[in-house]
Amino acid sequence: MKLISPKPFEEKSFSDAEKAWLYIDEIYQSNTKFIRQHFKAMVDGKKQNGKVRAFYPKVEVKISSYKKSASSLPYGFLHSPGVYSITITATQLYKNYLIEQLGLVLKNHGGTIEVSQSNTPIPLHYAANTGNGSDAAGLNVAMRDLYDAPDLGNTDDEISNGTLIPGPDSARPLAAFTAPRIDYSLQRLNHYTATDPVHFQNFVIFTNYQFYIDEFCRLAKTYMKEGHKDYERFVEPGNVITHNSRHGGETVGSPLKKLPQMPAYHLVMGEKRGITMINIGVGPSNAKTATDHVAVLRPHAWLMLGHCAGLRNSQSLGDYVLGHAYMREDHVLDSDLPLSVPIPALAEVQVALEDAITEVTTLKGIDRKRIMRTGTVATVDNRNWELWNQKEVVRRLSQSRAIALDMESATIAANGFRFRIPYGTLLCVSDKPLHGELKLPGMASNFYKTQVNQHLKIGLKAMEILREQPAERIHSRKLRSFAETAFQ
Repeated sequence: MKLISPKPFEEKSFSDAEKAWLYIDEIYQSNTKFIRQHFKAMVDGKKQNGKVRAFYPKVEVKISSYKKSASSLPYGFLHSPGVYSITITATQLYKNYLIEQLGLVLKNHGGTIEVSQSNTPIPLHYAANTGNGSDAAGLNVAMRDLYDAPDLGNTDDEISNGTLIPGPDSARPLAAFTAPRIDYSLQRLNHYTATDPVHFQNFVIFTNYQFYIDEFCRLAKTYMKEGHKDYERFVEPGNVITHNSRHGGETVGSPLKKLPQMPAYHLVMGEKRGITMINIGVGPSNAKTATDHVAVLRPHAWLMLGHCAGLRNSQSLGDYVLGHAYMREDHVLDSDLPLSVPIPALAEVQVALEDAITEVTTLKGIDRKRIMRTGTVATVDNRNWELWNQKEVVRRLSQSRAIALDMESATIAANGFRFRIPYGTLLCVSDKPLHGELKLPGMASNFYKTQVNQHLKIGLKAMEILREQPAERIHSRKLRSFAETAFQ
């Protein structure tokens, strides 16, 4: 079949990151517009005599020296001589990120950045604003004959997993995700959270209970009403935006009649320094799904904030658990990250959480220890784990030194490790099944009312502490492998 493609862009060299981004953006905008225009013409009734194909932009860097970078950052440099490249998408969304990352490479290695058109086609589905699919519903055509579709056979996490082995004549990856992998996740984020990826902030809290979301919304709207000095607006599912009263306090958009699977809420701050909160529901599958997709936005940190079963008789309902190690029985990441790989606690996040607990509760030292324990969190994939053979499960939990059990924390921490995103866990003991302390309906309601507010404030304070730290402190070198990508 005849190919219908735009005139190819020539390769250009840049020693300035912002100018490089401008050319990357020009290629991306032009090629996605080309696809959109042909699609609209077809929907309007114009016959299409061939397959429409346009390509993602590509960035390439070459270095020939083993000279070490003097940078204190754990990213922004190339690990050994060779050619490195990556395809680029969503250039407006990633503008500041791309300029920063390309700028670091130039600063650390000198030389130039080569920008060109790749040989990776842009699928119709990802060519931005092509409609919701209903435009083509009545067309009696085989869409894959006329446009490129997502190639899921070549959309994977080999780069992040450290399993990609480039051929002798192939370029090494410059970033953790290719353009098609990013586009796939951007589409999924919109679907699962019902908010546009542009609203996501660089500090993300995951929770497994709606009570936390309700309290987050209450606090956020109070901030907007009272003219909070940092947060500019609050975004809810359906892209409903409430502006800070300092900017008029207007609310734009209508609330959704039905919430999505994993609703996301965003306290927006300049330079994406605000806080996003997502209700991922219960279970490791949801936890993996959410973090798989949020990871492409390259946040600076994420936390798990939720409820757990306390495993020690010395714990009380309402006590906090600061995860310091993880017993991984969630299984959803076993093929991506072997169980033999340890998931270390990150000191920067641990200290921020401890400091936040001190500030919010006003307790310190031995008094803080009475309401908080640090230790191993066991994450399982069976909600009815209490029905396992009690002698066997108690033995395994005791051998692991676990102090709490849930269904999400190890998954979120493991994916943070896998995707090089700083992670942490602060849970609240809501029951003690091994000791016969189960919540009765009335007890549960009272517990949630009295504890959720404080727990959430600790999580928010921890994020505020982290965002005031320099990038070289937050992004621990513990998360970097032998042959790492240059981009964060």
